[in-house]
Amino acid sequence: MNSKILIGWASRDVSTTKPVNIPGQFHMRISQGIIDPVTVSALVIDNGEDNVIFLSADIVVIRSCLLDKIRAKVAKINPEIPVLKILMNATHTHTGPTTYGEKTELMSGSSTASSDEMPDSGIEIASADEYQEFFTTQAAEAVAEAYAKRAPGGIAYGYGYAVVGHSRRVVYFDDLSKRPGAVINSTHGVNGHARMYGDTNDPMFSHYEAGADPFINLLYTFDAGGKLTGAVVNVPCPSQNSGGGYRLSADYWHEARKAIRVKYGNIFILPQCAAGGDLSPQILHYKNAEERRFKLKYGTDNPKNVSGYFARRDIGERIACAFTEVLDWAKKDIKTALPIKHVVETVNFSKRLITKDEYEYAKTELEKLDKQKFKTDGTPIEQLGANSILVAGRNRYRRIIVRYETQEAEPKLPMELHVLRIGSIAFAANRFELYMDFQHRIQARSPFEQTFIVQLCGTPGSDGGTYLATERGAWGRGYSASMYCNVVSPQGGQELVEETVKVLKDIHTIAIGSEA
Repeated sequence: MNSKILIGWASRDVSTTKPVNIPGQFHMRISQGIIDPVTVSALVIDNGEDNVIFLSADIVVIRSCLLDKIRAKVAKINPEIPVLKILMNATHTHTGPTTYGEKTELMSGSSTASSDEMPDSGIEIASADEYQEFFTTQAAEAVAEAYAKRAPGGIAYGYGYAVVGHSRRVVYFDDLSKRPGAVINSTHGVNGHARMYGDTNDPMFSHYEAGADPFINLLYTFDAGGKLTGAVVNVPCPSQNSGGGYRLSADYWHEARKAIRVKYGNIFILPQCAAGGDLSPQILHYKNAEERRFKLKYGTDNPKNVSGYFARRDIGERIACAFTEVLDWAKKDIKTALPIKHVVETVNFSKRLITKDEYEYAKTELEKLDKQKFKTDGTPIEQLGANSILVAGRNRYRRIIVRYETQEAEPKLPMELHVLRIGSIAFAANRFELYMDFQHRIQARSPFEQTFIVQLCGTPGSDGGTYLATERGAWGRGYSASMYCNVVSPQGGQELVEETVKVLKDIHTIAIGSEA
């Protein structure tokens, strides 16, 4: 039976002018202001029988029990809200504020690093616990507001084309680790035949490991009068054109929101990052052509001196064009009554096991790093950068040691899996930086007309957001496909595919009936 759907929206600006750590690199970056708003957006779609509560945040990843804390606060505001139906995702901007809390402030490669391991650099840093408290409160209030504002409305959906992501893994004919002078360490010195952001102007350059996914999946919402109120915009690419910056920003999602709202007013935009573990918005081998494109298209005026500004703007316009093209035909088929089925269950995936040789190697290298002294000369920023990288390196080895010592007792990694249908479309979520191939395996076998894959989603507990590499990625090695980056094996990735497809087929058997 199809019931009338209710739709509720809310959002919050969670930017802060206080100096906070910006995670996403191996060195700590202390924020120096705001380029554009960092936001959380909430959307509730409910038909009285089941519902989904989408929650999207302009942050790098969801860890440190963030989802648990938000759910607890939502339950306190309104106990009637089904908090297990909160499906939270990060857009994976590398210029979002930390949400880790003090105990995991130094998230450069480890969830166990602690800022008290380093000497005080003298740089003012606001309390990470204070910001986490602020963020979780704002997110919970947005969810509660969206739930309270549920009202009759409709949805439309479709897909278009907006190439945003490109393969960021460069493959070479030779093994980079065997080249003279090759750097081998626990951060980026993990290359084999592949390297993330590798040099393509190299005689041994062979190919990109993966291609690009040109699809953009869109779900539009309307009020009872048929007026557009917002949209879920699902793009297979992290938002990292300004990834090394020191000012807070939603990256290309800000440009996309701005470009869309120029035409449609201040509607809600809920961004989702589809599988993009091996993708990036940066092109690698066409840089001169890109520079000419931007100069002729935009000139040279960069009003806020934003890194990657012209690429961000270009992407934003591309997304907005696809948004309009799809809306023009999708709005001919607005549904106001649909079946909703939202399955939330815990699944377990095979870990990427650490070998005895890797374990011994990690112990040896950790002993070397433990003897290395912290930097006490140079500027405070130089000290903070060098010392945070040292701590990150140490903790990456510590994680390997802990994983080896616990993997026999705990060979599987649990994950909260969300799979849901809204009429003829489906959403399937995961906690990983998921390689693109896994997304295509799911979508190709899904019985639904469209299947939105959402990566970097919150799961209960303190950890989340590790890369999940494919078989060919594991072969090529390199950052994102190393023992440090992969908690789950390629086999576990295929287990994710099979579990997801199974639930998709189960919920597809629910009779659609006549869709209004």
